[in-house]
Amino acid sequence: MDGQSELAALIERYAPADGSYEICGERAAVTRYSHPTEPTHGVFGPAVCVVAQGRKQVMSGGATLIYDPMRYLVASVDLPVIGQVVEASPEVPYLCFRLSLDPEMIGDLLLQTGGEPALAGDAGPLVGAMAVSQVNPPLLDAVIRMVRLMETPRDAAVLAPLIEREILYRMLLGDQGPRLAQIARADGRMRQVRRAIGWIKRHFDQPFRMEDLAAEARMSPSALHRHFKAVTALSPLQYQKQIRLQEARKLILAQRLDAGSAGHAVGYDSASQFSREYARLFGAPPLRDAARLRSRPDMLIDT
Repeated sequence: MDGQSELAALIERYAPADGSYEICGERAAVTRYSHPTEPTHGVFGPAVCVVAQGRKQVMSGGATLIYDPMRYLVASVDLPVIGQVVEASPEVPYLCFRLSLDPEMIGDLLLQTGGEPALAGDAGPLVGAMAVSQVNPPLLDAVIRMVRLMETPRDAAVLAPLIEREILYRMLLGDQGPRLAQIARADGRMRQVRRAIGWIKRHFDQPFRMEDLAAEARMSPSALHRHFKAVTALSPLQYQKQIRLQEARKLILAQRLDAGSAGHAVGYDSASQFSREYARLFGAPPLRDAARLRSRPDMLIDT
């Protein structure tokens, strides 16, 4: 049995039905879907996704990234995305391993490996928040051993952190090294952009001045705008708008708020502007979109 087939068999065992399942602690999970899904809006946090079977695409900032058994996905910041499983069937389901990225562990690995200048340097331009790379045998082997730990739960508490470090180490040695190194740097521009992203997510319902957000990030307004867009492919205001609309969608679904109340709750003063922007992002006005979502549970999957 080759590595991809072994990983697929393991994920099928621990993801017996459609959905996501935590394994070996809260940072790792396996996912299964037995059919293609509708495009699904969500926020994709810092993570690596390795597909054993099937294919998925993620759209963000006008770009579309596809990952499958040949390519794994890495995201370095919280990013509004549209995710869609595009290749899956009951006989050959979509199967994926996901590991949330730990900046402290990445930083520790950089120190342990001597902080190679090619990885740790911050002189070059920021790279985008999301990318795909070829899956190589050492990385695939480490992922397989992580999932296989579910066979021996007693070992997982001790060995899972070690294998997690190995997965990150393998990625640092590959072409994702600069992206991971940016996550870990305490004094780098990526950390400043992440500080701005965190502020927007915590205060998404509040208007802000670019000067105040820049002060929060400890950058000049022009530098923040430039680097924010380099990482997320969105301006800070565009990022806030997408977070607002996604939060409003949750309120309409979970609390059955009307469009005006949901829009006001996330910071919109104009109900008509909220409805226009909501329809532009999600493809339908708020209440029609909510009815469609309730009739199609597969559109509510995590990205």
